[in-house]
Amino acid sequence: MKTEKQKMLAGELYDALDEELVTARMRARDLCHDLNMSREREQDKRRRILQELLGGGGDTVWMQPPFYCDYGTNIYLGERVYFNFNCVVLDVCEVKIGDFCFFGPAVQIYAATHPVDPVLRRTQEFGKPVTIGSDVWVGGGAIICPGVTIGSGTVIGAGSVVTRDIPDGVVAVGNPCRPTCRNVGRG
Repeated sequence: MKTEKQKMLAGELYDALDEELVTARMRARDLCHDLNMSREREQDKRRRILQELLGGGGDTVWMQPPFYCDYGTNIYLGERVYFNFNCVVLDVCEVKIGDFCFFGPAVQIYAATHPVDPVLRRTQEFGKPVTIGSDVWVGGGAIICPGVTIGSGTVIGAGSVVTRDIPDGVVAVGNPCRPTCRNVGRG
C-alpha cells in the first residue's frame, strides 16, 4: 500500500494532513522563514539554507527573498536559476527547471491542485508536475499552472497565466497564455 507521500508524488489523490507530509511542510516553512529573515550580506547562510531546502540546484540558484514553497525537496533546478522577490512554488509534485532560467517578482508555480468535486475536496488533493526548459524568462506576476511544460528559450510575459504547454523558443503572453511569435532573440 502506498504512503500518502508516494501518492502525492505520483499525482494521485492523497491526504495532505498525513503526519509525514505535515512534518515535511513544517520543515520547509522553517527553512523558508530562515531564508526570508536573512540579510543580503549573509550569502553563505542563504546558500546553506537553499542547499538544505531544495531537491537540487541549491548550490547555484540566486534567490531574492522572500520565497515560499510547500516542501522544497521536490524542486530541482539547473545551473544559475534566478528567482526575484516574492516567488512561490507549490511543489507537491516535481518542479523541474532547466539552466539559466529567470523568474520575475511574484511568479507563482503551482504543481498543486484540488478535485472539482466539493465532497472529495474536503479530504483529498493531488498534483501534476511542472517542467520548465533551459533559458526561460518568466515575467513578473506570471502564474504557471499544474501539469504545464514550458519549452527552452521561451519568454512568458508578465502577468500571464500558463494553463497549457508552451513550445520551445517562443514569446507567449496572456490569460490564458499563448505563443504570439518566435523568440527571434534566441541565441
